[in-house]
Amino acid sequence: MEFRLAFNPKEFDIKIEHQHQLFLIGSCFTEQIGKKLSDHKFSIIDNPHGILFNPISIVQSLKFYIHQKQYQQNDLFLHNELWGSWDHHTKFSSIDPTLSLNKINASQQKASTFLASANWLIITLGSAFVYELEEGRVVANCHKVPTDKFSKRLLATNEIVDAFNELMHELKNYNPSIKIIFTISPVRHLRDGFIENNRSKSALIQAVHELGNMHNNAFYFPAYELVIDDLRDYRFFAEDMVHPNYSATNYVWEKFNDVCLSTESKLLMKEIHQINLAKNHKPFNPSSQQHKAFLQQNLNKLKTLQSQYEYLNLDEDIVFFENSIKMSEIEHR
Repeated sequence: MEFRLAFNPKEFDIKIEHQHQLFLIGSCFTEQIGKKLSDHKFSIIDNPHGILFNPISIVQSLKFYIHQKQYQQNDLFLHNELWGSWDHHTKFSSIDPTLSLNKINASQQKASTFLASANWLIITLGSAFVYELEEGRVVANCHKVPTDKFSKRLLATNEIVDAFNELMHELKNYNPSIKIIFTISPVRHLRDGFIENNRSKSALIQAVHELGNMHNNAFYFPAYELVIDDLRDYRFFAEDMVHPNYSATNYVWEKFNDVCLSTESKLLMKEIHQINLAKNHKPFNPSSQQHKAFLQQNLNKLKTLQSQYEYLNLDEDIVFFENSIKMSEIEHR
């Protein structure tokens, strides 16, 4: 007897390779997938503005990278003794406006350079609700400013489509070969309300499918459907009953591998995974010859991988095992 309906998304015709550069932007779910990509030695940049939930802020930030915007002090605001940016996450805020600007502009420059040569742009949309200041400016983060300073509204599907359509034309001029993967975060924004969350997600889903029909470099990965319709059970959520838990995130990650990654990259990831396990291994006797041989074996494997795949950045891992071998020799004495 079947107790659930499994969902196996269709594989992409064009696959992500390890030598590709991946630019990730959007909700907190973006960072979960981004960490897994980074752990498996993909070249990525992840949320240079910090976490972004709404489509307008995501579009705005990408346009700023394209136009290489540099922030000035009049772009910041002061609240509770902290200087912050309405376009950025609170991690960029500081009691010193110069320090805040330096962090923002350094991140801007890095993102602008990376986007110009990125092979893939992965956009995870979280909510179609936006918070606007009195002048109608959409903010990316409310910075714990009292809610009466903002008006909240739900974006119409056509607003989302129009905003991204304009961006995608600019992006094509900036980086003609870039490909875009849209996905919807499976994290439910229940503070908006159950009905309101569903209206928000449906607006996002409709918008990205319209964009996919309009642009041949746009793809859709169904992270939302995998969690909400396939797993479909509260045992796959954290204690808050809103965020997908470790098992759910891993399930989506496995489907992402199946759908989006090339066969060669998947094989390479298995070898990198074994290296990661070796790095996290806690030896019973760190000074033993057996442990030293274990470290040397993994160091040799890393050097072989680096010679076979020059685009892999394995320098930190090599240094880790070299230092571990030195420590093992010292303790053995």
